[in-house]
Amino acid sequence: MKIKPVSFNNLENLVAHLTEHLPTFFAASRTSTVIPYEKIDKYLMKYNLPKLILADISQLPRSLAINTKGELEVQGPVTWQEAKEFCNKHDREIMTSPTEELASILSGIATSATGERCFGFGTLRDQVQSISYLDYNGNFQNLSARQQLSDSEKFKGNFELLKSYQKSYRHFKFFKNAPFPRFQNETDLMIGTEGQLGVITSAVIKTIPKRDVTYLFILLPKWEEDFSQHLEVFEKIQPFRDDIFSCELIDDNSLQVLEKEDRPGKHGQDLIFLEVLTSKFDFIFEELIEKLSSVSMENIFEISATKCRQLRMTIPRATFEVNSKMNVVKLGTDIQVESRQFDQLLVTYRNMAKEAGVNYNLFGHFGDAHLHFNFLPSVNDVDKCQKYFENLYSDVVKWKASPFAEHGVGLLKQKYIKYFYEAKHFELFKYLKQEMDPMNQFFPMGFMSLKDSSL
Repeated sequence: MKIKPVSFNNLENLVAHLTEHLPTFFAASRTSTVIPYEKIDKYLMKYNLPKLILADISQLPRSLAINTKGELEVQGPVTWQEAKEFCNKHDREIMTSPTEELASILSGIATSATGERCFGFGTLRDQVQSISYLDYNGNFQNLSARQQLSDSEKFKGNFELLKSYQKSYRHFKFFKNAPFPRFQNETDLMIGTEGQLGVITSAVIKTIPKRDVTYLFILLPKWEEDFSQHLEVFEKIQPFRDDIFSCELIDDNSLQVLEKEDRPGKHGQDLIFLEVLTSKFDFIFEELIEKLSSVSMENIFEISATKCRQLRMTIPRATFEVNSKMNVVKLGTDIQVESRQFDQLLVTYRNMAKEAGVNYNLFGHFGDAHLHFNFLPSVNDVDKCQKYFENLYSDVVKWKASPFAEHGVGLLKQKYIKYFYEAKHFELFKYLKQEMDPMNQFFPMGFMSLKDSSL
């Protein structure tokens, strides 16, 4: 298969391209952890496509505005960092905070990105108010979060299929993301579908008035040796979601990529940090921190927002760099489980790490029972690590948990997603592709084009 790279710097040329109905994969920031851009030729060889356009849309016109409702209007490949800075100048803030701030917001909508602040504010999916996109004929279409798909003309003749699909989603209602898109509101057609039904050109997102926050760090023993203190923090923090926006874990293995003088604690300690509403700091300290029976007050301290931001961005980037040096693509998970299963997830990760005998780290969205476990293998260990993940995802099916709660399926995780789809899912994917992408020109090798669960 031949891959042809192209770049678009205006919407007119993009519209003209869409009318040619050529199979295309659109990319803005290239920060996805599930698309192996450096080795994409290798990963696309198995797809029966004579050619594919790899389209760079990072140079399209971009703009930001705050409307009269205080919502953020985003057009083009604006990054999270740009949006945060813009909102800050207008005394507003966005409620979603992906670790990689150089990623495009619209790409984040396409993958249903979640990030750290889900703990306090919920998902990006529910913050998006409307979306504009280009369809397969290059026409602009608008979607509203207020419009239910069950009332849409699109499903007039297929209501029972949609109803059956939505019923299967109910179990995942309180997860960040299910193994499959929600398809409840109109905007869900673009959220989590990874660009398989059109190209998002703009969106309107809720914001809130800017508020001061304080960062608290809690040092704990290594989770592999004893995670009882971790679980106490996890259980006791749950009622405080209105006043604590983030609850994140960075384990000792992750911290080892930092220089000694930059590490918050001693060697052999994990770190949990909390983003606390400053006006409620005393309340949180009295009602939560002082009531942690297993955690010493000597191991709890404040840290600056700048230091915390640097720390949380360094760890995932360092993980990517380690894999690049080893000449392997990322081998990691972003599993989310129900609260009652969190200890089981930690035990599973611990056993897997011990048996594999391969370097690893663990970090992520601790308060949501949503952690990123990453193997850091040599080339010779890749196959072994993949087998461990296959067994892991078999367990996730039994737990009825979410296998990819943040970064999407992309190309790298298609081999695992097969466990989570039923006939009704494939049937609805096929229907939507026929309705919205009859030429199969949008990300034609994406998960919605998979024919059956045998893969």
